[in-house]
Amino acid sequence: MYLGKELFLVLGVSTLLLRTVTGSFPTAKDVTWTSINFKTMLSWSPKPVDYSYTVEFSALGQDKERSPYCIQTSETECDLTQQLKDIRATYTADILSEAVRGATSDLVEFPYTRSKKFCPYKETIIGKPDFQFNVSKDGRKVSISVIDPITALFNDMNQPLNIREVFGEDLQYRVMYQRAGSTGKKYETTSTNDIELTRLDKGESYCIQVQAWIPSRGYGMEEGSFSDTKCTPGEKGIEYSPAVIAGTIGTLLVIVIVIIVVGVVCFRRRQKDVV
Repeated sequence: MYLGKELFLVLGVSTLLLRTVTGSFPTAKDVTWTSINFKTMLSWSPKPVDYSYTVEFSALGQDKERSPYCIQTSETECDLTQQLKDIRATYTADILSEAVRGATSDLVEFPYTRSKKFCPYKETIIGKPDFQFNVSKDGRKVSISVIDPITALFNDMNQPLNIREVFGEDLQYRVMYQRAGSTGKKYETTSTNDIELTRLDKGESYCIQVQAWIPSRGYGMEEGSFSDTKCTPGEKGIEYSPAVIAGTIGTLLVIVIVIIVVGVVCFRRRQKDVV
């Protein structure tokens, strides 16, 4: 009796193992490169169930490599920032679907999905820079100094590199500015980190944004993200948008109503106490 149960269990487990290790596995979908300031991630779907993923990558014409952090993983993303050492090279990656850790498979080749080609130097998104400005005494000139965004790359001293150190002479900055309250925009470009806006209207406030500009990267990839908007002070005072004015009026009305209600309540309580 006991021998029969044990044999049944062994056969059941053997059948389960046989199904697990001899079957094929679903392939990855929606394989996507995402890279901001050279922080480069490869992502895909779906979440694996009873199988795992391994990422292999290579520069064109080179041997394939594996990221030590993305072997038989249950995750659906892989950080390849430190593995893509030659940022000017063009890479592809294969996401292999294979058995989970500790299991084996009789597959000679694991099913895989190949990514699109990706070149960090040409395709990483450049994040928004910061900048400082000074206004001349007559208010007709604004001097702008751009602060380079920091990248995820490091030099030999293990110090992070900024985008100027990576792109060198390829990097330019484009300044977009407009008079406060106006829709007309103007642009200036500089190959350095400093630029002057001249012949401005005296006494007017100007709103400024800055973005990295890399013409060598080709159409659609030459623009970086715009910085936060900063506005110069104007002698004519700050101009507020209708939404801000309406919000301020609404807030004041609420405060006045609260004061009136509290006053009425206190007055009635005093009358009751007198009576």
